[in-house]
Amino acid sequence: MLFKNRQDAGNQLSQLLKKYKNMDVVVYALPRGGVPVAAEISKFLHAPIDLLFAHKIGHPHQPEYAIAAVSESGHMVGPSPDLLLSIGNKWVESEKEHQIKEIKRKREKYLRGRKRISVENKIAILVDDGMATGLTMQVGIKELKDFHPKKIVVAVPVTPKSTAGLIKAMVDDFVGIEIDDYHFLGAVGAYYEEFKQVEDEEVIQILNS
Repeated sequence: MLFKNRQDAGNQLSQLLKKYKNMDVVVYALPRGGVPVAAEISKFLHAPIDLLFAHKIGHPHQPEYAIAAVSESGHMVGPSPDLLLSIGNKWVESEKEHQIKEIKRKREKYLRGRKRISVENKIAILVDDGMATGLTMQVGIKELKDFHPKKIVVAVPVTPKSTAGLIKAMVDDFVGIEIDDYHFLGAVGAYYEEFKQVEDEEVIQILNS
């Protein structure tokens, strides 16, 4: 295990993001797991923190198996054409709308009407606690591009090499600690000593601190 907890992962990533100190940066977290990681980076860089929402869409018969991801404004990654054919466009569109509503509910709960931080012509650093398929990160990047940052950086503690390659092709800079396909343990949580679920209250507390 490489990380004691998400805070430790954030501290380790911060050291790899030193070059962005004293620059015009906004740190974005993918909630909920990315928030404690991003909070440490935000403190280290003396940069504001904001949230970027992306939800997975699970297979209708196996909800835990992610087949797509959607962002707040409706960007979508997946499902594959073959899968779309088998499950039907109508079901996917309905689930997409459901997840967007859920995202809007979470935005209100976490941010309580707080305005987005403008990242136009600034550096955006998008953070999660790790990636497996990278679906939510891909759709998060698409969303972030709509805000017109001058540079997008993705920072994650752990990811398979194949997923890292996908993400690198979409952004200006990629920072990761453990990037390996051959030894990837299959789940992000396997790299953490403590990987309990981040509760809504913790997200709200971090944003208000």
